[in-house]
Amino acid sequence: MKNSIYVLAFLAFGIFSCQDDDVTPQSVTSVTIKDLPGDPYTGIDPVTMRPTGDKGIFTFFSLSDSSIVSNSDSASTKWDIGIKGSTIIINGGTSGPGQGGAIVYDGIFSDLNSIPDSLSFLVDNNPVFAVDRSWYKYDPAAMVFTPVPGKILLIRTADGKFAKMEILSYYKGAPANPTVRDESRYYTFRYIYQPDGTRKF
Repeated sequence: MKNSIYVLAFLAFGIFSCQDDDVTPQSVTSVTIKDLPGDPYTGIDPVTMRPTGDKGIFTFFSLSDSSIVSNSDSASTKWDIGIKGSTIIINGGTSGPGQGGAIVYDGIFSDLNSIPDSLSFLVDNNPVFAVDRSWYKYDPAAMVFTPVPGKILLIRTADGKFAKMEILSYYKGAPANPTVRDESRYYTFRYIYQPDGTRKF
């Protein structure tokens, strides 16, 4: 009888061990995207010297496969983030039909190995968006946008998965010291997407 109990206990331990192994987070790697256009300007007004030619539309992007999603799919869950100028939207709330949410988090990208369970994601509620403007600084004298170091975008994707993102540049070619002459509204960023649904990276 005792032997039977030991066997059952051993089998139960083995089952639970396998279950624990099943939820081990998938190994993930960082992806860098360069010069993703966010409705860039195409010209300059010769009278006012202000940029012109933007179309007023978002560029939609899927974090799961690093692809641009057609504007014709803007009402779908195929995209996770959208960018237009310095505005970033998430596929959820008033911006889309997905489960998307986000928060701008203070931390070091490489050191953040998991999203705290206590963290509550915000959703877009136009004109207020989950990704607020704290991720960048704007110098009105130089007319230059600069990403703030240590600002991480934590994202819940359209299908309820998780990612972390750091924006590295707002200018084409990611110049180290951008000026007003550099082409703006081109995002360079790095991110890690976790496809298994856990908050661990």
